[in-house]
Amino acid sequence: MKILCLGAGGRISRESVKDLIAYGDFEQVTIGDVNEDAAREVAKEIGDPRVDIVKFDITDSKRSVEIMKRYDLVMSGMPIKFDELLVEAVVKAKVNGLDINGMGDTITFDGPAREAGIVYVPGVGMTPGTTNILTRYAADQMERVDEIYISHGAFRAISLSPGLTSTTFIEYDPTLESRVVYDNGKHVQVSPFSLEKMIELPQPYGTLPQYVIPHPEGFTIPKYIKGVKRIEVRGTWPEKNMRLVRALYDYGFLRNDKVKINGGEIGSRDFIAAYLDQSPEGRKQDLWGYALHVEVVGMRKGKDVRHVLTTTHPSKEAKGWEDPRGYTKCVGIPLSIGAQMIAKGKVKARGIVAPEGAFDPLEFIRELAKREIRVHEKIEEKHTVH
Repeated sequence: MKILCLGAGGRISRESVKDLIAYGDFEQVTIGDVNEDAAREVAKEIGDPRVDIVKFDITDSKRSVEIMKRYDLVMSGMPIKFDELLVEAVVKAKVNGLDINGMGDTITFDGPAREAGIVYVPGVGMTPGTTNILTRYAADQMERVDEIYISHGAFRAISLSPGLTSTTFIEYDPTLESRVVYDNGKHVQVSPFSLEKMIELPQPYGTLPQYVIPHPEGFTIPKYIKGVKRIEVRGTWPEKNMRLVRALYDYGFLRNDKVKINGGEIGSRDFIAAYLDQSPEGRKQDLWGYALHVEVVGMRKGKDVRHVLTTTHPSKEAKGWEDPRGYTKCVGIPLSIGAQMIAKGKVKARGIVAPEGAFDPLEFIRELAKREIRVHEKIEEKHTVH
């Protein structure tokens, strides 16, 4: 079995490749990246004869398809802006695939993917991805699901990579139409910093305010969990990062209006992102890591309950989890687990399939536990006040 790992010269999906080598049985693991030097660096760091590299530019569609045809599976950690180009190439190459983002309009390729006889799973990270799977795990134990509240804390430097800087600001772009809550069969658009809710994450993160963000769970989950009435997806970053994003939003920077400077033009958001990417302040962060909080409300064994699931991982004192890797491993490992499950034939569906429809939740959770990402659950009976 051969796998092509796109964007794995980056900080996050190199963790996916490391996990493939540690737990998978692929005979060839190819790092495909537009930056050949970064790809070589990762291959050298891993130091396994199964790992090789190839220069890969998704904007060269013809060559991308030709390269993909040499492999059994394509796994992508490339930035969000390439999602549609990626899926289009995978379908043309007639090869199974998955990505870490799930934010693009990939569902439009569902018909062509089915015709090609392939499966493509978008958004197999922590969120989206693991959040979808934890939601399905709780829902499968219920006779009725009424409400779903998904939250996460992503504790990283604001500019760990250019792609992540962009993600930070786009999620609070006031012009974005995909920031919605699912309410009784309809998607209701909300503004940035809407519906603040205090969410208790496992230590060392604690209780923090979270806001609705433009993630795909609210679009995909109703297709697989019937009857749900309400879905809200929230997120937060370190408090310092959130203060900056809020100030930029309040002053209109996140609209990315063009600003004239010395005879040239640049988007206001693009300027801030470029500054952070080039400044030491953009890469400073004391507490690194990731935590999920998923709450599913419904009926279980004839009783109204609230099923809460959270995640933890080793501290930075543990080998392999030092500082940035406490964040990057949490995001990259689920992508690798998904790839290995597809490679082993454990995903039977065809077409564009969300994580909650593709993977067996309990098996996925057990695989996370092998990597020391642990899921904790609490089921409480919900009492009605008369």
